[in-house]
Formats: sequence, structure tokens, C-alpha cells
Amino acid sequence: MTISELPLSILAVAAAAMVSAVLIWATLPWLLQHALAKPNARSSHRTPTPQGAGIAVIAATLAVAGAIACTTSNSNIPFAIFTASLFMAIVGFADDVKSIPVLPRLLLQAVAVGAILFAAPADIRIVPACPLLIERGLLLLAGLWFVNLVNFMDGLDWMTVAEVVPVTGAIIVLGSLGGFPASASLVAAALCGAMIGFAPFNRPVAKIFLGDVGSLPIGLLLGWCLLQLAYNHGLTAALLLPLYYLSDATVTLLRRLVRREPFWAAHRSHFYQRATDNGFTVLRVVSEVFALNVGLAVMAVVSTRMQSAGLDVMLIIVGGCGVALTMYRFSQPRAL
Repeated sequence: MTISELPLSILAVAAAAMVSAVLIWATLPWLLQHALAKPNARSSHRTPTPQGAGIAVIAATLAVAGAIACTTSNSNIPFAIFTASLFMAIVGFADDVKSIPVLPRLLLQAVAVGAILFAAPADIRIVPACPLLIERGLLLLAGLWFVNLVNFMDGLDWMTVAEVVPVTGAIIVLGSLGGFPASASLVAAALCGAMIGFAPFNRPVAKIFLGDVGSLPIGLLLGWCLLQLAYNHGLTAALLLPLYYLSDATVTLLRRLVRREPFWAAHRSHFYQRATDNGFTVLRVVSEVFALNVGLAVMAVVSTRMQSAGLDVMLIIVGGCGVALTMYRFSQPRAL
């Protein structure tokens, strides 16, 4: 995608936002009756709240991206993306209705991630010196982790909006500057718009949640977009954009493993959850995460334009320090 094609991205954002909002508004009464999420050990909400808005978000994303791709000649979105995302949404919906055991859930997710990875041409590589099967195997594990960490981090009103909108916004900018696949830019634009359409319904205190039917395929779509960025000489940007999510979820998992806690069980150990327990308001937490992600997005764009190894190292250090400082502040009681 180039600057001349930027209107397509703007169209995708606007159309997906409208479709997502209308679908959520139309399905909300039904979800209120049949899909209430009751508070548990992990929850930040206190009263039963409907979940399942992810149905509208994913439907809007795929419908708008698919419709625009069919009308343009250079936005050929791989069929595997659509099928894998729909499959992941079905898995998430089943898990929302009746919890699926950990191992079968991971195997089903691996099918979706693997379908995307192993459908990619063999000449598309991140590290050409690494054997193809080893690289794809490592990417499969990374994809599984990314899909699940997006699900883990979707535990606060507006939290996923604060992550997805800056990340997809940066991908749209990168697409407009050239050197990035038009298909990934289009998917990112549609996902950005769908999340904007969802945002008014998820504003604290939320009227509805995404549910696993939304968070799992969102993680898959985001992961694919970031993978395209890494494939196109943007590995530093692909690490910077989701750095807060990666850091919060990974550090939390390692802490729970060290403490020999059942890491698969519901908990409130993430830094953003600890922040609300330490006196931060929900709006304050998501605002700080959003601001941090905007800063990371700016650094990601700079890294792709400058193409300097030294600058990349500096940006990773600066971004890592910003993330570490935010996590530290969240872990401490807020000063009155």
C-alpha cells in the first residue's frame, strides 16, 4: 500500500467501525439473555455483564477487509487468514459457552496458527540462515503465545482497545509509506475500525465484553499483521508495537511458574490488574497503556524508516524502559 491508496484504509476503518457498532447494538439484547459473564477470581467487573461482542468485531473485520480486497487488484488477502480466524472465533465461542480443557484448546489454536504459517510461501523468511522447519516451528510457538496473551490481557474495560488501535494505526501508517503488504494494511485497518466501533460499548463501566470469541481471533489477526512486518525487514517494529502486552503477560507467566502456581487458572496477577488493586482507576490504567502504546507506535514507525541497527537497539532500550517503568508503577500502591 502507498500514500495513494491511503483512502482505502480510511474507508476500511470507517466501514468496519459502523458495521461493528451496528452488529453489537443489534445483538446486545440477545447476549444479555444468553451470554452473561459472571464475576470470578480473574474479573475486574462486579456484576454479570454480557460477552460476545467479538462476534461483531470479527465479522466486521473480515467482511470489510474481504469486500475491499475483492474490489482492488493489489490487496490479495490469503484465504488461510479468513478460515483460520473464523475457526479461532468458533473455538473461542465454544470456550465462552462451556470452558474447553487447556490441552484441547491449545491444540485447536495450534491448528489455526499452523494453517497460516505453513500456507505461507517457503521463500518468505525472517532469518534465511535458519532452517525453514525450525523457523516455522518457533513461529508456531510464538503465535500460540501471542494469541493467548491477548486473551490474558483482555481483562479490563478498554484494555484491548488501548492495545489494538495504536498497533493497527501504526501498521496503517507503515502501509501508506510503502514497503509493506497492502493485504496486511487492509486487515489492520478493518480491525482498527471494528475495535473503534466496539469502544463505546466497552467504555468503563462496560456494557459488553469481547469474550474469547473476540480476543482469540484478534490475537491471531494482530499476530499475522506483525509477522508480515517482520517478514518485510521490520522485526524491531514488530517487537516494539506489542511490547507492553508481551512484557506484562510474559513476566506474569514467569512469576507464576517460579512460584509454582497453576498458571492456567484464573488470576489477577497481571500488572494492569494489580494497578486497579493498588488504587489506579480503570480509566487511568487504560489511558496510560494507550499513551505508552502510542509512543511505541511512533518508535516502530521511526525504526522502519531509518533502517539503522544502532537506532533499533536504542529504540528497543527506550521502549523497554518505558514498559518497565509503567509495569513498576502499576505494581506499587498509588500515592494519594
